[in-house]
Amino acid sequence: MRIAVLTFEGFNELDSFVAAGLLNRMRGQGWQAEITAPSEWVTSMNGVRVQAQQPLEFANAADVVLFGSGILTRDIAQDRGILDRLRLDPSRQLIGSQCSGALLMAKLGLLGSLPACTDLTTKPWVIEAGVQVLDQPFYASGNLATAGGCLSAPYLAAWVIAKLAGEDACATALHYVAPVGEKEAYMEHALGVVRPYL
Repeated sequence: MRIAVLTFEGFNELDSFVAAGLLNRMRGQGWQAEITAPSEWVTSMNGVRVQAQQPLEFANAADVVLFGSGILTRDIAQDRGILDRLRLDPSRQLIGSQCSGALLMAKLGLLGSLPACTDLTTKPWVIEAGVQVLDQPFYASGNLATAGGCLSAPYLAAWVIAKLAGEDACATALHYVAPVGEKEAYMEHALGVVRPYL
């Protein structure tokens, strides 16, 4: 399973790293989530500089594409030089976004008439793009999903794992990362959030 975690300049570390870390818990089943960026290096909103594992075009052939968010997403949403490099297809790919990544999905025409989840800062821009914003952490329809709030990143990853490998595999991945003493409750809560959309 090839997974592109789209990571742009000004990215939010929680979005890209949490999703990639959780999805790579499936490495034993042949999954590989990789930081995918439009340039060789990108710097996070807090100054963390990372080297892309894959170029942006990798997303076009990936099985799963997740849009991370960041402080420059509104600028990226206007940059046709970046957006035109993406040729995504929800009929053959799972596509999801975290927070302001929903704006990029909207600009690429992926959301259509679907509502979306996003963060509070990005909400007016997503509405301006013609998308209804939901007051909830996660929503999915078919092969498209959106999550809102940095700490909803595990829901996005859980949806991907449960949808492609089943709830048992998802529970195992979540159990590993869940806080000690809260593992069962955390697992059940996260699965409860995504289960209606599987």
